[in-house]
Amino acid sequence: MSKVVRVGELASHVGERVTLQGWLYNKRSSGKLHFLEVRDGSGLCQCVMFKGDVPAETFAHGDRVQQESALRVTGIVREHAKLQGTFELGVSELEVLAAPTAEYPISPKDHGTDFLMDHRHLWLRSRRQWAILRIRHEIISAVRDYFDKHDFTLVDAPIFTPSACEGTSNLFETDYHGEPAYLTQSGQLYMEAAAAAFGKAYCFGPTFRAEKSKTRRHLAEFWMVEPEVAFMDLEGDMNLAEDFLCSVVQRVLSERRKELEVLERNTSFLEKVQKPFPRITYHRAIEILNAAGHEAKVGDDFGGDEETIISKEFDRPLMVHHYPIDLKAFYFKRDASDPSLALNMDVLAPEGYGEIIGGGQREDDLVRLEHAIETHGLPRAPFEWYLDVRRYGSFPHAGFGLGIERSVAWICGLPHVRETIPFPRMLNRLSP
Repeated sequence: MSKVVRVGELASHVGERVTLQGWLYNKRSSGKLHFLEVRDGSGLCQCVMFKGDVPAETFAHGDRVQQESALRVTGIVREHAKLQGTFELGVSELEVLAAPTAEYPISPKDHGTDFLMDHRHLWLRSRRQWAILRIRHEIISAVRDYFDKHDFTLVDAPIFTPSACEGTSNLFETDYHGEPAYLTQSGQLYMEAAAAAFGKAYCFGPTFRAEKSKTRRHLAEFWMVEPEVAFMDLEGDMNLAEDFLCSVVQRVLSERRKELEVLERNTSFLEKVQKPFPRITYHRAIEILNAAGHEAKVGDDFGGDEETIISKEFDRPLMVHHYPIDLKAFYFKRDASDPSLALNMDVLAPEGYGEIIGGGQREDDLVRLEHAIETHGLPRAPFEWYLDVRRYGSFPHAGFGLGIERSVAWICGLPHVRETIPFPRMLNRLSP
């Protein structure tokens, strides 16, 4: 009997006879040798079958086995002769548990994006997608660990909401027992209520935007983490976002080097993600755009092109703060020294990846918040519960939201967010 182990555990079993259970990722033959590359979710292992070590029937079986066959492979673990830290299996037994009933559609040759997206359920098995989603897992784990270790309480926000944070023009509307409801675009308003109960709260879950956008940065369904802290101002909010983001990136660099190597990610850019981040005002950002030959004036909002130009001036994430209040949602607090400006901030990732964090200080004055709701043309009734947060012990507070998919795209160095989530939902894609 041999012990069943995972590929990721082979380093601890050198010289031992073990069994791997997984799928054939690739194979090649060289005369009396078969090289079977087996994946099991924890990694890839080269399983070397020598004709003289196995029965003739087993060797012939190794020649016929098809890509993505489910296998059970037994043999002796050894370190690769040329690749230090890489381990392989000298095969003595091979059992095919299930062979494909048809030729596997995703071959080593190049395929178009639409084809791969149509076969996303199978594309996930590829080495590149494996690496991306392992890094995504690490990012999510790092996010939770950071807030848990800093005394935040996880408070789950609802998916169905009766109102929108920023208007309903880009929301998915649905029927909720005869009443209109919306798929949430943010859990922020609920976290403001939670901050009054716990002081430091965060939510982490799916959010939805119905924007008819096809850019490389947009999805219809994505994940956000949104912390909210009582008695925190804009400066404290920027300090929190900075420390948080550094912690997440350092965690990935520490724990997922192998996956970053699979993606051929230049980690020198990520090594520079250290405090302090540059901090510039919105007006300074306008000056940077103009100096780069990009026409921009005060009052213009920043899109992907503008964010790319601004961020290229810096070697690490930067913070742009104090945007015109007219560009921001109703809940932002005005700067007391210049009421035309919001106490907000965006964190722009370098290398052209743009905004990954948006947040700021919230309006804590009841009268001003009521006026802001009216000015933005929002219905009053759905926000009465939100106004109660100000009616009963109002307090200064601030927070932000980080988009997981944009962060994964940046950390992995990906050109499009569609690879950052297992099953992306985009303007023209609802399956698989």
